[in-house]
Amino acid sequence: MLSRQFIREHPEVVREALDNKGVDVDLDRILDVDEEWRELKQRGDDLRHERNEVSSKIGKLKGSGEEEAAQEAIERSQELKSELREIEERAEALETELEASLLELPQIPQDSVPVGTDESENVERRHEGFDDLRDLPDDVEPHYDLGEDLEILDFERGAKIAGGGFYVAKGDGARLEHALIQFMLDVHREQGYEDVFPPIPVNSASMRGTGQLPKFTEDAYRVEGSNAEAYDDDDLWLLPTAEVPVTNLHRDEILLGEDLPLKYQAYTPNFRQEAGEHGTETRGIVRVHQFNKVEMVNFVRPEKSDERFEGLVDEAEEVLCRLKLPYRILEMCTGDLGFTQAKKYDVEVWAPGDDMDEGPERGGRWLEVSSVSNFEDFQARRAGIRYREEHHESAEYLHTLNGSGLAVPRIVVAILEYYQNDDGTVTVPESLRPYMGGTEVIEGHDAVGESKLGGE
Repeated sequence: MLSRQFIREHPEVVREALDNKGVDVDLDRILDVDEEWRELKQRGDDLRHERNEVSSKIGKLKGSGEEEAAQEAIERSQELKSELREIEERAEALETELEASLLELPQIPQDSVPVGTDESENVERRHEGFDDLRDLPDDVEPHYDLGEDLEILDFERGAKIAGGGFYVAKGDGARLEHALIQFMLDVHREQGYEDVFPPIPVNSASMRGTGQLPKFTEDAYRVEGSNAEAYDDDDLWLLPTAEVPVTNLHRDEILLGEDLPLKYQAYTPNFRQEAGEHGTETRGIVRVHQFNKVEMVNFVRPEKSDERFEGLVDEAEEVLCRLKLPYRILEMCTGDLGFTQAKKYDVEVWAPGDDMDEGPERGGRWLEVSSVSNFEDFQARRAGIRYREEHHESAEYLHTLNGSGLAVPRIVVAILEYYQNDDGTVTVPESLRPYMGGTEVIEGHDAVGESKLGGE
């Protein structure tokens, strides 16, 4: 969250950020509440000081026989106590309102972030892998049709088991997902990441710490209290991204400078209720309720976060380089930046199977497989994560960053579409073959049950 001092001293900067991010928050109300709260705190301090002085006089007055003056002092002390109680109750109510309002204020974009209203104004920084494209079939089959033809993706049984927005990966489809996960973890270990395998449910404090709550309550799967209109700290949620538990590893902790930078990676399944919002993406595995992902989370000194941001982008795209998949780097404009980010790049892989005219000359479309974000101290303030260089020095908030390395289903989409062959098989990228027992080509599997009869 933003600090109260920053909001007081730079209200126009905050107002501009609200406009640029398209967030509707009553900043004037926040400033008014903060001003009244500070006035009440000062008035409370003055009353306590006066009460202490009056209390110290009572004994002296009684000791010197000044009973009338002593009684007046007692009555004044009771008046001060009553007035102080009213002020403290009012200040507590304002504090509660202020804390809730501060959670609604978004991060301030960095000055370098392009100003824009929506995704149409994002800026392509570069694209890679298009100078040496492999020969593709004249008509590239979309992954959802090819996956069913090969019997490696089963949408009907996924829906039967769990409902719409879920799928079953079978045979080489399942092996491909497992291979990608282990491959990504190995790549990031080479880059200095420490493995974390966190709990899948996370509590409300963890969701609030990384900014998922209260902003994105409707997108999350609640495990407990799902029928309540409001959540509380005892509620559990299925994690929407490993960013949540990994960032909260150090919630309410003070780290030492010698610990930094910290680089963690975690594979987890992730759960979101946003599937099916974008028309054509209701088919296949581009947008689903449950998906696998490897996440990278960094904790760094504030002066190192911009440099680490660029390094994190390199670490995410290394996976695509080794898979030899074409991709591009896209910088988010302010209107598409997101609530918690000060700066964000999306890494988007090219999937040629759907003729949506979004890709290069051959059409196809871009699929976001990683969002690399610099949160600066926004999450650290919400989660209480600080550091100090030496034990005797005061602690300050560190910076957090994260990036996916990568979202597995969309990489599966890209592989099925980019590496498919004229005969309907799929070549396994060389870097993945050791993780698939040396398999070079996915040739498909026989159907099971009456479906093998072809509808007879």
